[in-house]
Amino acid sequence: MSDGNGGDVPSKADLELIEAARAAIARLYAENRHHIGSALRTRSGRVYTAVHLDTYVGRASVCAEAVALGRAIAEGESDIEAIVSVRHPRPAEADRTIRIVSPCGICREMLSDFAPGSKVIVPGEDGPVGVPVDALLPRKYSVPKRRNPRN
Repeated sequence: MSDGNGGDVPSKADLELIEAARAAIARLYAENRHHIGSALRTRSGRVYTAVHLDTYVGRASVCAEAVALGRAIAEGESDIEAIVSVRHPRPAEADRTIRIVSPCGICREMLSDFAPGSKVIVPGEDGPVGVPVDALLPRKYSVPKRRNPRN
């Protein structure tokens, strides 16, 4: 079902995925270590959760989406149906709500490569909405696949 703004209203399974991401970051949040949680659902129905790995050298940090995707792939799951990420508030923030966030540009690229056709749950005007990963990365860079000269 569309929300009228180009996104789909979350299903019951999507709402459960959001709660899984919130539970993961609520349980594992550590200031300056983990502030983003992610939950990914495969088409088989399995859910993988993860947290962001923050480092003092920013280039070495790893996003929660990448960790969740890596967990799924390590378990032999590569058919990704949906993913969502949430942000835990910092200690000084008055609003303690764990909110849905959009994936960063690097994660959009990664999801487009490893989870084509998947849905990404992002914040919408009236609540969460599910959008195709390709909608988050228009005009994606790609290289035509080389044909095998033996075929």
